[in-house]
Amino acid sequence: MRPLAITGARVIDPASGTDATLDILVADRTVAAIGKSEIPSDAQRIDASGLVAAPGLVDAGVFKSEPAAFLAGGITRTLLMPDQSPVIDDPALAERAQRIGKPHVWVHPLAAATRGLAGTELAEVALMKAAGAVAIATGRRQIASSAVMYRLLQYAAAFDLVTVVHAEDAALTEGAEATTGEIATRLGLASAPAIAEAIAIARDVRLAEAAGARLHIHKVTTAEGLDVIRAARQRGARITCGTAPAYLLLNDEAVTGYRTFTRLSPPLRSEDDRRALLGGLADGTIDCLTSAHDPRGQDEKRLPFAQATPGMSGAETLLALAISAGENADVPLARLIAMMSATPAAIFGVPGGTLAKGAPADIVLFDAGAPWRIDASKFVSASDNTPFDGLPVQGRVKWTVKGGEIAFAG
Repeated sequence: MRPLAITGARVIDPASGTDATLDILVADRTVAAIGKSEIPSDAQRIDASGLVAAPGLVDAGVFKSEPAAFLAGGITRTLLMPDQSPVIDDPALAERAQRIGKPHVWVHPLAAATRGLAGTELAEVALMKAAGAVAIATGRRQIASSAVMYRLLQYAAAFDLVTVVHAEDAALTEGAEATTGEIATRLGLASAPAIAEAIAIARDVRLAEAAGARLHIHKVTTAEGLDVIRAARQRGARITCGTAPAYLLLNDEAVTGYRTFTRLSPPLRSEDDRRALLGGLADGTIDCLTSAHDPRGQDEKRLPFAQATPGMSGAETLLALAISAGENADVPLARLIAMMSATPAAIFGVPGGTLAKGAPADIVLFDAGAPWRIDASKFVSASDNTPFDGLPVQGRVKWTVKGGEIAFAG
């Protein structure tokens, strides 16, 4: 491979605390030097003046692997949820999942907690770890049985694996389409109370504490859920959490008009919850930002609200929406980048998330101030379902480098 020289960029590397205008030299698929260095005569060059150079984003929990969409969003590694067809509940399926995006996107599979994600019989987690799974996940639903969940967490602790959970009490949310409140009542939507999240988190945290296990809440969406997490951390619980930009930028009023592109899982919450999440972003309670990329086709979204499938295409807008949320919460750009790179890499023990010498040359180059308007019709993703279509944003990916190769140029 030809060496690659990136010159004049504002280099933000949260892992080392670097935030300065520097050059990056890439050779043999790794970062060879940061700062002034002799550039080989045969090197490919990128003039990155005015751009930010950061570690390639690590998306902590997607439901579909779409390498082209990930690269367009600056994402070079993803953690793939087990909710696939077939479910990732077998070592061979974990091995297969890793090959989906190579060489340009590395997919790290999450092992299904139970066979078929049915919530009853534990899957062969140890064998899937040996096959490359980096964590265990319950998928789109909670494990309803506390006994099964406790056994799972004991199992996970024995192998030092993080357990990723969907935090909604299954009994309370069965059949629900929205969050209980004025909007759901006015629209006549089946709803569930927001406390379903806090109840689920509280149960799983206490079980994790008893088992000595590590727990990650994939998407926290309520003020009360954040309070439970804060209290657990004060007790010393090994708990981390993430959220998606939609919950930081939208509330349940977005559902008005039965807009099925706003039907998500968990559902959009109240304005008080949205503001509380911005507070959780600002004070560090929220560890990660994830696209939760879950694209749905027109046949799944162009339906009455009750019949539409929850989910949205989020990979290509993750960075821009994160910047918008960060501005609302007064969170520095460097910390936002950490939440999408260094922190998820550290939580799940995957490579990447740093631009240190010798690290994998996974780099995103973006213009943090570039204004643009989200246009779903131009998505690289096979699905264009997003509640943000037409929204003016800023922060545009210009280049994505994976393993020293230019994998995307915008």
